[in-house]
Amino acid sequence: MSSTAQVEVRGLAYAYPDGHQALFGVDLVIAPGERVAMLGPNGAGKTTLVLHLNGILTAGAGTVSIGDLEVVKANHREIRRRVGIVFQDPDDQLFMPTVRQDVAFGPANAGLRGEALEARVTAALEQVGMAEYADRPPHHLSFGQRRRVAVATVLAMEPDVLVLDEPSSNLDPASRRELADILRGLDVTVLMVTHDLPYAWELCPRSVILHEGTIVADGSTTDLLSDADLMAAYRLELPFGFAPGAVSKQP
Repeated sequence: MSSTAQVEVRGLAYAYPDGHQALFGVDLVIAPGERVAMLGPNGAGKTTLVLHLNGILTAGAGTVSIGDLEVVKANHREIRRRVGIVFQDPDDQLFMPTVRQDVAFGPANAGLRGEALEARVTAALEQVGMAEYADRPPHHLSFGQRRRVAVATVLAMEPDVLVLDEPSSNLDPASRRELADILRGLDVTVLMVTHDLPYAWELCPRSVILHEGTIVADGSTTDLLSDADLMAAYRLELPFGFAPGAVSKQP
């Protein structure tokens, strides 16, 4: 394990029980505090790779490490604290009667109680601008608000790595902007799986492209998105009129 790596994947290969080979010897190193976008068409293996980061799937070959811990069964409890995954559908993560209870669920399950638990919940909700909704039922919130609460449920565990699966999907423009502002301000390592290339460019200085189970490109997001031949080869398309080298990012 490299002393400077937050996430280190070496030679990762994986085949599903039906024999479908989803990953072929993936190598990926992410430094602490980096924000990296994972791009690629459907079926490239992005979700399969992400599910190895906290042990939901177990490597057929190769290794995955988070900080100084290898992702093996004996370390799963701590690995799953260190790596928080925010799934595409917030309703997959929100199941308690109130927002407060949803955000408290993980830390309480880990043994936090009383004032310490309440402080953890409040801090997580404040990070996503949802503290005033703590006593609301999640199903009374808008989709964008539910996604922010889903992020808070993960932040309440104080993870080292935040994995986001299509964070901008189904959001209206205002909710998309609000979430971007929140994500930009977080002091964690971020791996963002997305088809939203402008969002990747805005939030992640570095991107990797996964194609048919291998990483085929790794570099500056601006450089990758500006390479028309590369984009065409791996079925990635920018929105009409969006030119990464010709627009300015938010501070």
